[in-house]
Amino acid sequence: MTGTGVLPAEQISQLVDTGAIRVSAPLAPGQVQPASLDLRLGDVAYRVRASFLAGGGRSVADRLADFEMHRIDLSGGAVLEKGCVYVVPLMERLALPDDIQAVANAKSSTGRLDLLTRAITDGGEEFDRIRAGYDGPLYAEICPRSFSVLVRPGQRLNQIRFRRGQAMLNDAQLTQLHATHQLVAGGPAVISDGLGFSVDLRPQSGDLVGYRAKPHAGVIDLDRIGAYDPAEFWEELRTDAGRIILDPGAFYILVSRESVHIPPDYAAEMAPYLAMVGEFRVHYAGFFDPGFGHDAAGGTGSRGVLEVRCHEAPFVLEHGQVVGRLVYERMAARPGTLYGAGIASNYQGQGLKLSKHFRTT
Repeated sequence: MTGTGVLPAEQISQLVDTGAIRVSAPLAPGQVQPASLDLRLGDVAYRVRASFLAGGGRSVADRLADFEMHRIDLSGGAVLEKGCVYVVPLMERLALPDDIQAVANAKSSTGRLDLLTRAITDGGEEFDRIRAGYDGPLYAEICPRSFSVLVRPGQRLNQIRFRRGQAMLNDAQLTQLHATHQLVAGGPAVISDGLGFSVDLRPQSGDLVGYRAKPHAGVIDLDRIGAYDPAEFWEELRTDAGRIILDPGAFYILVSRESVHIPPDYAAEMAPYLAMVGEFRVHYAGFFDPGFGHDAAGGTGSRGVLEVRCHEAPFVLEHGQVVGRLVYERMAARPGTLYGAGIASNYQGQGLKLSKHFRTT
């Protein structure tokens, strides 16, 4: 296994075969994605007093002894309540080689439910970042922000991406890639420390620009796909003014103005929230797989759905305002199957779209 860059599905499977990724149950169908591995919940959740990192020289088990309030058996299904913090041991653990590091992120459907899910590790000093050579268990910290959720063992709320070395494209390389592959359409290519994208508040038809989570909705069973009426959980946002005002503490589903394209030999990640952009955070689920929006994989450009939470002050968001950026990386090798091409990719070719749990109209 050689090559610098993000590891494709075939090399992830090799890590399982060699024991660098260890699983307590056989891999589930579709668990290995084109450039990532879905992580599965174990059979117990720990309700904790506060979010935490293990810190250098400490294990997550040590910190659980400090912060655990009670533990919940997930085997028959259990509700994780809105506003609470839980830590769940995962079915996967790592024994990484010294030249491979990893980064985790929430899956798209997780982010669209405002379900803050982050990976933590023994000795970890950052969320979602796993150092090269890490040998130990993986845990998911889960904090439902808008809706309480019913979870079971084996459910996949976050995912992990492996990389060897650094293969991030600089702005000059990104400009060249856009010239040959047209990374965005529907707006200018704003390239500065990544590929900028903006919000669409002037849809081509109608006046529906997004959704805002209702504050007192019911429980969402994460195994029920296409089962829920959006009106019971979401308020529609409509405007013909090209702007909306974000309310502090509220959660929104919006959509990018640009259609995004990830060529087959590349992967992308949405960069973290930057304070100078405004009083809000964009996108909990930041991985874009090879083939997302790619013509040959049925994408023909796919717009990015934006999961937006406003912070301390009301904030005016305007049509075309740059709200985030994508950072592109080379793949160590092209994956045999691309996002959307013959696999169950829920959001290929998407526009404004809620998570897969809600009925479409």
